[in-house]
Amino acid sequence: MEGFNKLHWEDWTVLLLTLLTIVLYGTYKTRKQRNVQDYVKGGSTSKWWTIGLSVMATQASAITFLSTPGQAFHSGMGFVQFYFGVPIAMVVICMVFIPLYHKLKVFTAYEYLESRFDKKTRILTAILFLIQRGLAAGITIFAPAIILSAVLGWDLTLLNIAIGILVIIYTVSGGTKAVSMTQKHQMAVIFTGMFIAFFLILSYLPDDITFSKAIEIAGASGKMEVLDFSFDFNNRYTVWSGLIGGTFLALSYFGTDQSQVQRYLSGKSIKEMQLGLLFNGLLKVPMQFFILLVGVMVFVFYQFNASPINFNPSADEVIANSSVASSYEKLKQDQALLFERKKTLINSYADKASKDLQADLRLVNEQDREIRNKAQDLIAQASEELDVKVETNDKDYVFIHFILNNLPKGLIGLLLAVILSAAMSSTASELNALASTTALDLYKRNTDKDLNDLQMVNITKWFTFGWGVLAIIIACVAYLADNLIQLVNIIGSIFYGNVLGIFLLGFFFKRIKANAVFLSAIITQLIVIGLYLMDAFDIINLPYLWLNFVGCIIVITIAHLIPSSRTT
Repeated sequence: MEGFNKLHWEDWTVLLLTLLTIVLYGTYKTRKQRNVQDYVKGGSTSKWWTIGLSVMATQASAITFLSTPGQAFHSGMGFVQFYFGVPIAMVVICMVFIPLYHKLKVFTAYEYLESRFDKKTRILTAILFLIQRGLAAGITIFAPAIILSAVLGWDLTLLNIAIGILVIIYTVSGGTKAVSMTQKHQMAVIFTGMFIAFFLILSYLPDDITFSKAIEIAGASGKMEVLDFSFDFNNRYTVWSGLIGGTFLALSYFGTDQSQVQRYLSGKSIKEMQLGLLFNGLLKVPMQFFILLVGVMVFVFYQFNASPINFNPSADEVIANSSVASSYEKLKQDQALLFERKKTLINSYADKASKDLQADLRLVNEQDREIRNKAQDLIAQASEELDVKVETNDKDYVFIHFILNNLPKGLIGLLLAVILSAAMSSTASELNALASTTALDLYKRNTDKDLNDLQMVNITKWFTFGWGVLAIIIACVAYLADNLIQLVNIIGSIFYGNVLGIFLLGFFFKRIKANAVFLSAIITQLIVIGLYLMDAFDIINLPYLWLNFVGCIIVITIAHLIPSSRTT
């Protein structure tokens, strides 16, 4: 697989020029920041479009562009339902959260909790944020490192270190303003690259396959089923999980997660902050729909072109040295025969669609899925036999495989720049927020030293560096889960519902005391972790998205049940 082993000089030129320009520009433009207002809140000068793009770039990590197309390739468009709660959450945050944050002139979201409750509640919530966002920062570095490791054959640990250092340079140097400035350019690169990839995929389809026919073929294969109104908990992504669980997740993420709050606190006015978030709310679902559609078009492309039985390039190497090599080869032959049959069916369906042909097409794709599942089992068996770690689930490799093996020189470099730009933007936001929270909510609030602005900026820079190093360490010991984009959302869902509930208690339940909130938060976090583990071990069936809703309701309920929670 030549594409995985080397890049042409054109690709290297585009990739390095794009990344270095972004890093150097952000570092140069924000090199002289000497007060906390500038370093943490970017001087409160950001316009609404900068806020909107920065908020979007923070959420759209490399995992989004790496995993989402693969998710659509395997499971179709249904994942877009995950984002249905975002527009609702944006409206609520604009009406409730932003006016309060602006009125109190807070530097971090958790600063509000001390003014409403007490110091220990602020510290507890800040720590919950630091735990989940610190883990997520490591994963956002790890995701692109996997790609480059597969592309170049370089050591994964060295790549984690290199990517982490690149992000640390401009985040330490320029703080929030550097993050926001670079994110505008990163989003431009991302949108350009994804649109080019989409139109190139369409151009690679046979001449008689128009976009509408491609959609028809995808629909016949069950990939265009966007909406699921069922209440089936065996299905993670439904309209209801998106509207209920997704809304609570988005409320917590955009309203209480410092990595996002810090993006819009940099706004020059309350109106700019609100417009920035509404811009994100309007664009987020269409953007995710488009990225999933790219994955569906990759699926259609592989209906006319042979695909590997497993997209992870490491799988073939492990299988070749194992006792199951012949069984794996037999599955490849079965897949090749099935592909010839599929091509005949696809061409017939493209000429004249019918329900019988659609049923045959779905059957063939189901058989193809069964072959791929058997291949995964053999890969797992081989990796256990040889005592090596190989990811059997190849969702995260689908899109990168297509890029490396089908795009022209130069554009491969651009698409790699897209993925790395996304990684840098989200990781920079996370490090920036982790450092601000540590410096302001933990260090400054618990020290007796009288620190001036320059000292606080330097302390925050050191915390940025420290969190960057920790993120690199986490990336180095990480390992692929079922799907990277799901892993990040699972980590968030374990903590977000509880944190959101704490904020809602502060906003809407004025008679609840600090001690009740503190105790209920600790109890709730233990319950939510227990519920997740019970679901993981199949003791109960509770998809992770619902943890956001459940956690929020539990912490509010327990706070009301504690006798000392009300004033007399």
